[in-house]
Amino acid sequence: MGSSSHGDSKPGARKPPPKRVRLLYERRVNLFSFLVALPGMIGSGFLIWLQPWGLESKLAVAVLILFTWWLLAMALQDQAIRPLQTLANVVGALREEDYSFRARGAATDDALGELSIEVNALADLLADQRIRAIEATALLRRVVEEIDIPLFAFDPDRVLRLVNSAGERMLQQPAVRILGRTAAEIGLTGCFAAENEALVPLQSNSPNARWLVRRSTFRQKGVPHTLIVLSDVSRALREEERTAWQRLIRVLGHELNNSLAPIKSIAGSLSARLPDTTMSAEQRRDFERGLEIIETRSASLNRFLQAYRQLAQMPPPALRKVALLPILERVAGLETRLQLTLVRGPEVVLMLDPDQIEQMLINLVRNAVEAVSQPAANGSNGGGISSPSSDPEVVMEWDLDEKDLVLTIADNGPGLLNPSNAFVPFYTTKPGGSGIGLALSRQIAEAHGGSIELSNRGEKLGCVVRVLLPRINSS
Repeated sequence: MGSSSHGDSKPGARKPPPKRVRLLYERRVNLFSFLVALPGMIGSGFLIWLQPWGLESKLAVAVLILFTWWLLAMALQDQAIRPLQTLANVVGALREEDYSFRARGAATDDALGELSIEVNALADLLADQRIRAIEATALLRRVVEEIDIPLFAFDPDRVLRLVNSAGERMLQQPAVRILGRTAAEIGLTGCFAAENEALVPLQSNSPNARWLVRRSTFRQKGVPHTLIVLSDVSRALREEERTAWQRLIRVLGHELNNSLAPIKSIAGSLSARLPDTTMSAEQRRDFERGLEIIETRSASLNRFLQAYRQLAQMPPPALRKVALLPILERVAGLETRLQLTLVRGPEVVLMLDPDQIEQMLINLVRNAVEAVSQPAANGSNGGGISSPSSDPEVVMEWDLDEKDLVLTIADNGPGLLNPSNAFVPFYTTKPGGSGIGLALSRQIAEAHGGSIELSNRGEKLGCVVRVLLPRINSS
């Protein structure tokens, strides 16, 4: 049996329909332009043939009619195709986000004119939306730059794609150097590992800063990104801590004062009645010595409590315009144990409380002088780490940055063994120290809207105190 080509195909299989050959729009217009006039041309040719003219006359008239027919067909083609080409160019320009083209012949009295009106209206709408989008983007960028908290945006691979000015200041690097680097390379891996709205330790230009991290997600061109916003909550936490210390001091001071007053009074009364007793001279001396110790220690403890009450009773600063230089010269002149080196900076007038700022500077200078004057076993204010220099030196200088006055007091003493405890009230390693000098100084600085940072000098021996005071209200 012979086999046929149909035997190889699957039962019930359908052949794909043949593709229809479709003429281009322009060719269809040309074809129909000629076909519309074709019956009239045939009739005209027949009438010309019946006329009693010569052959040349008949051919001349036929050629003229054919030429006229061709001109009219071309005119019809131009009127049908050119407006559509113009509209196509306008739509193409819109797709390329070029909104300067408009369709001509927009009128409400024909279909093509209404189409042109709609295309032009669409172009106007898209142009307006683009302007609004550009303005909104510019506003968003401006707001992001003006926000005084670090802001970072990372792609799914944790590569940094956006950072604002506060983030640059935090990392101490310009955006051109950190954009395109991973979170691990710029030290922000902890922001991804920590819980949302949790405190994270981060390397920054403020070693004592404590950062609250907030994470959220957004999409850009369909790609998910992570937005990280960091807030320095150090000052708020210190304020809460200071409030707790103040409450504790008030309670302790009240209770101890209630006990010290009668103890001191009873000791004085017993001391006055000793001569009337019948005890021996040796017993009287013992009692006098014991009562003197009680009275002396009671007075010393009272003075100790009065010193700590400064933390709980610090009044708000009375701000006024004050020149900085006279205050620094006055503080430098009060220190007689060591010749202070005062490096003059730019002249500046600030809004501050001169009495409180002077007290703060006296505390800081006194700590620096005592640090370079004592042996390494005691340290400056946090324990010594090395022997002080043979030539003790304390240098005080200042400069101005974009927003702040930056005042530094540097010494070449033994440095700090534990800088994190330096601002803790009651903590001190100095003999006879109260442990409130630095805590009180930071309270004064923060009441003025500034801050104090304390750190070792790194390669050099000694400690450096960095005081920042805002110059927003300076003249």
